[in-house]
Amino acid sequence: MNGRERAEVLLKIGEKFYPPREIVERAWVKDYDALYEKSLRDPESFWAEVAEELFWFEKWQKVLEWEFPHAKWFVGGKTNVTYNCLDRHVREGRRNKIAYIYLDEENRERKITYGELLELVCRIANGLRSLGVGKGDRVSIYMPSSVEAIAVMLACARLGAIHSVVFAGFSEGALRMRISDAKAKVVVTASYTLRRGRKIDLLPTVLKAVEGLDFVQHLIVWDRDGDLTESEGLVDLEELVRTSEPYCEPEVLDAEDPLFILYTSGTTGKPKGVLHTVGGYMVQTYYTSKVVFDLHEDDIFWCTADIGWVTGHSYIVYGILANGVTSLVTEGAPDYPDPGRWWSYIERYRVNVFYTAPTAIRMFMKYGEEWPSRYDLSSLRILGSVGEPINPEAWHWYHKHIGRERCVIVDTWWQTETGAHMVTTVPSYATKPGKAGKPFFGVIADVVDRDGKRVPPNTVGVLVIRNPWPSMLRTCWGEPERYEKYWRSIPGNVYNTDDLASYDEEGYIMILGRADDVINVAGHRIGTMEVESALVDHPAVAEAAVIGKPHEVKGESIKAFVILKEGYRASAELAEELRLHVRNELGPIAVPDEIEFVDRLPKTRSGKIMRRILRARELGLEIGDVSTLED
Repeated sequence: MNGRERAEVLLKIGEKFYPPREIVERAWVKDYDALYEKSLRDPESFWAEVAEELFWFEKWQKVLEWEFPHAKWFVGGKTNVTYNCLDRHVREGRRNKIAYIYLDEENRERKITYGELLELVCRIANGLRSLGVGKGDRVSIYMPSSVEAIAVMLACARLGAIHSVVFAGFSEGALRMRISDAKAKVVVTASYTLRRGRKIDLLPTVLKAVEGLDFVQHLIVWDRDGDLTESEGLVDLEELVRTSEPYCEPEVLDAEDPLFILYTSGTTGKPKGVLHTVGGYMVQTYYTSKVVFDLHEDDIFWCTADIGWVTGHSYIVYGILANGVTSLVTEGAPDYPDPGRWWSYIERYRVNVFYTAPTAIRMFMKYGEEWPSRYDLSSLRILGSVGEPINPEAWHWYHKHIGRERCVIVDTWWQTETGAHMVTTVPSYATKPGKAGKPFFGVIADVVDRDGKRVPPNTVGVLVIRNPWPSMLRTCWGEPERYEKYWRSIPGNVYNTDDLASYDEEGYIMILGRADDVINVAGHRIGTMEVESALVDHPAVAEAAVIGKPHEVKGESIKAFVILKEGYRASAELAEELRLHVRNELGPIAVPDEIEFVDRLPKTRSGKIMRRILRARELGLEIGDVSTLED
């Protein structure tokens, strides 16, 4: 069997891994197929049952109101997400249970209980209220992942104010655009963040970003070292906490009241302000956290994302707190001061559920398995993947060297716009390396062509969602026409994810990357991920990114950017060896015409490779929005 035939067999069949019996026995969902069928037969009853596990001041009159392309969920229901994340647990006997364990790069630890977190949130909420912040006001947050940042988010939600978290590393221009677009009344920041042993100042960036923005009434600063000199217009966060009352009554909010705005980058134009609302987002992040990660009372959970991204919102803050478990929050680089940092935390805190990005896994692959082998990772039960498709090579490394071949891997596909998991497997279900899995409960996912017609199995098409779901975005802030485009760009009244995918005969969905990450070589559509996976399969390659370049004969040619593992050196001979390797894996049509060895690849803060930047640089084009660029 040649490389192309082997790739086709993997695409059509896929290697299956079955979960250990002990994981199946304790799983919340033991029969995916039966529950999925039930969720589609009567989705409103299904989501109502989930919602009833949470607290509502007033129950909804109607589960779903769907007027294409706009949805309202739990219509008439009144709740507050912070009551479900905090008060509910305190009243149910978890007051002294640890909510978060925070760790910085120097392993300095801070633990905060659910009771202490509730008081901190209430004090900040009362402080914000004293500054004139109320329901519907926008608050921009530019802070590192920390207990303080999470508490500020929750304080906004307690009041019904709309928070807009901006990653603490964005440039002044990117920050200013987001503050300005949201018309934030208050901006909350920290004096600095920590990265690779250095203090990176944040306050000067904020001061420049808000110059001339008259609608910004207050700038609140978390003075981490207590050494900032007093400055006119600055409010000290710790002083605000100290002088505020320890309890704040939660605002009674409608299920469709806004919860937060989160900006996503685009290839053209300014980033979109994705708006999520209280009720549906709360319900779906709670339930996906519970059943995908199989969370139980005594679990220790760790999501390595930053709170500046939707993964941090959904699976560090809201969904996880709603389940009442203990989780880790970390600041700084994953491999600093050494590549054993993450594995030492898993050993130290006996982490049970670990959620990270394929980019991080591939980085650790580069360092070698000797680093994780030094640590006891036996507490792990569930391993999660998020942010981009995980190539089979990284999946197997993750399974073998982190999971020690006894953990379940849940590969989750979703977007800022979807709010919560949409395609994945639950822990009791068989997984296939390289394939995200099946649609989540209540979600009808399909793969179609640009005319909206379903493509045959094992054929590349566009992933679409055919029905509304609770945690879906409600609009794009100030730009409703951009929201409409999601639902009207492909015929059939479907939500266009703009991701390429295929499905096999068993219904497993493989995500192949963004729709613009396809190269058309002599009429053959080649996904960048396919070529990248073939390159990473070579023992010398740590990471790879592939782009298409105009070609006068073939339409497009392939160029690869390759990062080598330690111990390998770039050479013309190695480049030729990589081409031969791709030929053997995928066939001659997928062989890169050019291979450039690089030290780094442009990535978003959430770990996605920004191929369009490579393409723009290569072709001498405008780069466009780079506000989510890591460096």
